[in-house]
Amino acid sequence: MRNTFGNIFTLTTFGESHGAAVGGVVDGMPPGIEVDLAFIQHELDRRRPGQSDLTTSRKEADKVELLSGVFEGKTTGAPIGFIVRNTNHHSQDYENLRCLFRPSHADYTFHKKYGIRDHRGGGRTSARTTISRCVGGAFAKLALRKCDVKVNAYTSQVGNIVLDADYHRYNLDLTESNDVRCPDPEAAEKMACLIREVKSQGDTIGGVVTCVVSGCPVGLGEPEFDKLHAALGGAMLGINAVKGFEIGEGFASATMRGSELNDLFICQDGEVGTATNHSGGVQGGLSNGQDIFFRVAFKPVATILKEQPTVDLEGAPVTMKARGRHDPCVLPRAVPIVEAMAAMVVLDHLLLQKTVAWGL
Repeated sequence: MRNTFGNIFTLTTFGESHGAAVGGVVDGMPPGIEVDLAFIQHELDRRRPGQSDLTTSRKEADKVELLSGVFEGKTTGAPIGFIVRNTNHHSQDYENLRCLFRPSHADYTFHKKYGIRDHRGGGRTSARTTISRCVGGAFAKLALRKCDVKVNAYTSQVGNIVLDADYHRYNLDLTESNDVRCPDPEAAEKMACLIREVKSQGDTIGGVVTCVVSGCPVGLGEPEFDKLHAALGGAMLGINAVKGFEIGEGFASATMRGSELNDLFICQDGEVGTATNHSGGVQGGLSNGQDIFFRVAFKPVATILKEQPTVDLEGAPVTMKARGRHDPCVLPRAVPIVEAMAAMVVLDHLLLQKTVAWGL
């Protein structure tokens, strides 16, 4: 089972949803970076359960404990070990799922691959393991501050409520002003109402997170097998419940002509740039200095509070109804996870470029 992400900047994770703790080891972190523990905890607080009536009611403090790699408030370059303890797991809520396969979960595939599975909340396949990604992403963001690289994500769609594709229309500083994490307050209220409606019906709903990375230098990525947009796509598709990724115009470009889609080069203040950014900041697999923007599609949460037919471990048909505490929509809590994965990818590629001039 592979549990390590990255090349130079790496994150190795451990833990299960209903185990004693989740945690990880960040390696390749540049030394001498000031560690803002309050910021790291804030990133976890954005992801933690129970933060509003739009999320699961599971109550966890998600308090991070740093075990190594930090001395007198700065990174040392050594591996950074960390742990977040589970304190509010209700494993008994999952006992009825011990001997059956939940529809659209990893129960069947995990069982067939490994011959054993932890039925309590999904075990290793639970989205609770994304805690480790948020910690790794927080450290990556601290390093990216020295490069003036910023990563901002927001909820741009819930169900059929969709924001305009042009992120420039929105003040992204408003993203954290509401529980949905949408920079359009009016749309955010509609999204919240839809999530509450779906929740009251025992159902779930999906949506889209848009992410903008600004301040990247030209040339991050590789022109062949490690294209920057491919690395970002792989990172996003590795997040629980993600089913789609598109960068720039994405699938819409299939209906456009080259004369419409091409980003024409211009010179501004002595620097080469582009008049438009249909490419989403990446051309030929390399960053071009423009904003990198992409969208990540999340499916509805597979656990619904309605009866569903399925089969047990022996293949016999059974009827199941999930119990426990679950998100009716993952979008509000997915925003910091998308940011974290993007930050780790960008920092990893900065380090692969050995960009000493950027202060790393």
